[in-house]
Amino acid sequence: MIDWGSFFIVFLAAFISTVVVVSAYSLGLRLLSISGRVPLVEPAEFTDAITVMSAKEIAAAAKHARKAAKKSPLSAGQKQAAFIGAWACFVVCACAVLYGIYLIVPALHS
Repeated sequence: MIDWGSFFIVFLAAFISTVVVVSAYSLGLRLLSISGRVPLVEPAEFTDAITVMSAKEIAAAAKHARKAAKKSPLSAGQKQAAFIGAWACFVVCACAVLYGIYLIVPALHS
């Protein structure tokens, strides 16, 4: 027989922790982009794979990121605060993930 009370509590804890991790990460990315440091990731090169972006498209994306960073209406202090806030969000996300791993792995409890 399933104990629905504990099942609901475990489900609720997993749902809340998922919301915290996803929200912290997405807010961190948003703050990072408004601080003028757009996270532009170069596509990986694989042998015998279909190229997703051409070199021209990669250059255009990098140019667009530089142009967007210049157009930001924020002052230098606001950009610095957004950058620090972004890293604070990433730290919260990493701590939540590490705490979840700590709770799952029984060898870490002893």
